Amino acid sequence: MRLAFVWDSRRCIGCMACVIACASANHPELLREAKPNPQWNWLGGNIRVVVRDVGGRPVLRLVSCQHCDNPPCVHACPTGASYIDERTGFVRLDPSKCVGCKACVVACPYGARWLHPVTMLPEKCPGPFCSEIKKAVCAEVCPAGARLVGDLDDPESPVNEVLRKYKTERMLEHLGTEPKWFIITG
Repeated sequence: MRLAFVWDSRRCIGCMACVIACASANHPELLREAKPNPQWNWLGGNIRVVVRDVGGRPVLRLVSCQHCDNPPCVHACPTGASYIDERTGFVRLDPSKCVGCKACVVACPYGARWLHPVTMLPEKCPGPFCSEIKKAVCAEVCPAGARLVGDLDDPESPVNEVLRKYKTERMLEHLGTEPKWFIITG
């Protein structure tokens, strides 16, 4: 199994339900204490909101762990705390093995890792809640149906249906990380 994410940028309405749901489900303690994610100065969650100017108009990008097949964060980790889950294909973090060196945070070319402001340990998607229930809360709450999670190894999965049907792109694909986070662009 190789789970992957699809984000349909055409359907996304920018409501931030996915961002809020991720923060609420995975790091409610940070919301209660009003502690932001210090790297992004945003909600303590695993989705970073990026707005960039493209031809004079703002374009929204939602960025989280790309769950790469060739993840620099895993290669940089000296203790094996960062690893690829053999069952799901997701890039994971075992906090019991983490020494807090931040090598994974620095190595991630997507800026998808962040430091928990209390524990000072790296955090990433999937968070504790999503890992426990084995669902992506961001996809579950999206009112526009702009987020999907599915198995790339299953030809009948909704993700593969979408990838066959629409034009997609992957961020920083030229780096050879083989991200499993696809963006529908057309």
